Amino acid sequence: MSFRVVRSSKFRHVYGTPLKREQCYDNIRVSKSSWDSTFCAVNPKFLAIIVESAGGGAFIVLPHNKVGRIPADYPLVGGHKGPVLDIAWCPHNDNVIASGSEDCVVKVWQIPDGGISRTLTESIVDLQLHQRRVGLVLWHPSALNVLLTAGSDNFVIIWNVGTGEALVRIDCHPDVVYSACWNWDGSRIVTTCKDKKIRILDPRSGEILEEAIAHEGSKATRAIFLRGGLVFTTGFSKMSERQYSLRAPDMLGEPIVMVELDTSNGVMFPLYDPDTNLVYLCGKGDSVIRYFEITPEPPFVHYINTFQTPDPQRGIGMMPKRGCDVNSCEITRFYRLNNSGFCQVVSMTVPRKSELFQEDLYPDTPGDTAAISAEEWEAGTDAEPVLISLRDGYQPTASKNELKVQKKSNILSKGAKVASNVQNAAQISSAACEEMLKECREEIRKLKAVIVKHEGRIRVLESAVALQMKEEERKERKESASPDVKEALASDEV
Repeated sequence: MSFRVVRSSKFRHVYGTPLKREQCYDNIRVSKSSWDSTFCAVNPKFLAIIVESAGGGAFIVLPHNKVGRIPADYPLVGGHKGPVLDIAWCPHNDNVIASGSEDCVVKVWQIPDGGISRTLTESIVDLQLHQRRVGLVLWHPSALNVLLTAGSDNFVIIWNVGTGEALVRIDCHPDVVYSACWNWDGSRIVTTCKDKKIRILDPRSGEILEEAIAHEGSKATRAIFLRGGLVFTTGFSKMSERQYSLRAPDMLGEPIVMVELDTSNGVMFPLYDPDTNLVYLCGKGDSVIRYFEITPEPPFVHYINTFQTPDPQRGIGMMPKRGCDVNSCEITRFYRLNNSGFCQVVSMTVPRKSELFQEDLYPDTPGDTAAISAEEWEAGTDAEPVLISLRDGYQPTASKNELKVQKKSNILSKGAKVASNVQNAAQISSAACEEMLKECREEIRKLKAVIVKHEGRIRVLESAVALQMKEEERKERKESASPDVKEALASDEV
């Protein structure tokens, strides 16, 4: 007699419930960029989506209560000169968001409570060092104001947003960086590159600690750190089959698990919940969300279920655990973007009969308080995220918000002070600038004179060459002509 043993797991019956259309968001002009980004970022206060806009790049920021059909003239965050490629909310301040763009600039924005009432074009700080488009922005999980960016110039740059300075510039990738991810305490980063390699780096020194071929296919690969230190990757095989793998940091080249999923061509984004150790695979152009549980026992990556929808997804955002509804046993909430401009909200729930707080589903989760400052991280300190309990739900304190707003206003006042210093310096050196302008004008006048002289010489030479060519052509005609014609030409010459 044969029988099948069903693995025991509290997530075995997790199911997805799409919210009603009036509880979702409609009429959003989702970006048509071909860049491999999720185009969506979510936190407990706001939903941000990269949108199409004329004359540059922009994204829309919606408070969660702004559901239904969004007006076509709804204000945007739009200060970039090129299309926005990636956005990310700060984990330690729900009003701060960073954006990377094709204009090579990273901007950090302050969104007021309740959203914006008019188009926002003034950022808190602009981070300028990349030479080509910036396609990846990623905040440090536990250090305040530390931001990682990567672009098509093959550089990974780590910034102190509080001062607007670059702390580290990592130049070890021979090609475009596809993805990057911090580990649990922010002491390591894992990157994937167009050269098919996965690398674990020291973020302070830029040193490569380990590297290996991730997937044999030439399409984009992505990698994330799991809470225990393992690395989860998605990519393509040589035959363009989509794969996922699980790897140990000391043996990157020998996957613990390597599984082929299907033959679709959309890049798969692994979205990870460190509290439940669930990985959700969301492919661009897919109409499904697959989810897996990572456990210490074989086969290590356990398939749980698939959430099926009728329409393909253009992008997707995942709500942090502190934004989920603990009363309904909601463990994750997704915001799916499709090509028709509809943003569907999907709630992933564990079925439980009890209405009491489920401690096994909601262990302490990272809160919105930074464990260390940017200066402490730069000095070599590492710290795990500060955890909070969700027993009474997530409630940010008013005093905490005021402190953060005050911190951001300090940044703004610093920026104003710098601007005034620059203005003073400009006034002091105006005489020197005038002198330099005079010298430049004199140089330009001399160059113009030289150009005119050369133009005259070129015209003379061109006319001489034309006369010479005519003479040679006449001689050739004479030599190739018949005797009668030669006699006639000779008489003409006489």
